[in-house]
Amino acid sequence: MENLKTSFGKLKVNQSQKTKKVQDVFSNVAKNYDLMNDLMSFGTHRLWKKKIIQLMNIQSGDQIIEVGSGTGDITNLINEGFCNISLTSIDLNLDMLKQRKNIPNNRNKINWINCNAENQPFKDNFFDKYIIAFCLRNITLIDKSIEEAFRILKPGGCFFCLEFSSPESPLINNLYNFYKKNIIPLIGYYVANNKEAYKYLEESITQFPHQEILSSNLNKLGFINTSVISLFNGIVSIHKAYKI
Repeated sequence: MENLKTSFGKLKVNQSQKTKKVQDVFSNVAKNYDLMNDLMSFGTHRLWKKKIIQLMNIQSGDQIIEVGSGTGDITNLINEGFCNISLTSIDLNLDMLKQRKNIPNNRNKINWINCNAENQPFKDNFFDKYIIAFCLRNITLIDKSIEEAFRILKPGGCFFCLEFSSPESPLINNLYNFYKKNIIPLIGYYVANNKEAYKYLEESITQFPHQEILSSNLNKLGFINTSVISLFNGIVSIHKAYKI
């Protein structure tokens, strides 16, 4: 693994180095993470996250896992809207987990776990729903994490991924590329005092596979009935897939 290369933004690094580099980025921005999300997306990330929760069709008794939960805003939204479910919220970065909201456990059982999406400490066929939002592109071995998602989902379970994507309109794509490359790093510099971290953010979005490629990978790794919902002309997409 030491000599195998992968992308860290536009850089090519050893696979063994990427995980630490990504975690260093998130440790450095953890305190300003939620504020930066609001500023960079003009608050629209909250609408995107509510949309994916609506699509999940959460039922009483569901076992739900959120992977790469960060500060736990999606876990919090699910907890506020539903009762009699079990929530497991995992993240590899302890600094991000320390920023999580003070979410009451009196509505649902919530477990917070520090672990890697590529190697999760759960038994096979355990969860009804798996959700990963704005995290998949940061994982070193993306296919390995998808294989883990497939393993821990029950037959009939559903995989949901919310991730930045490719706009459908060339005009919007050009404007979006300008915004990512020039404005986001400046916001990172003035608000989070970390231009380089948000330069990586821009590069990681640009390097991430197109919607159709990700859907194809989900099919190759065992999922069926994959579908994509584009939001804001494809700036972000929701991928949905089932395990049988």
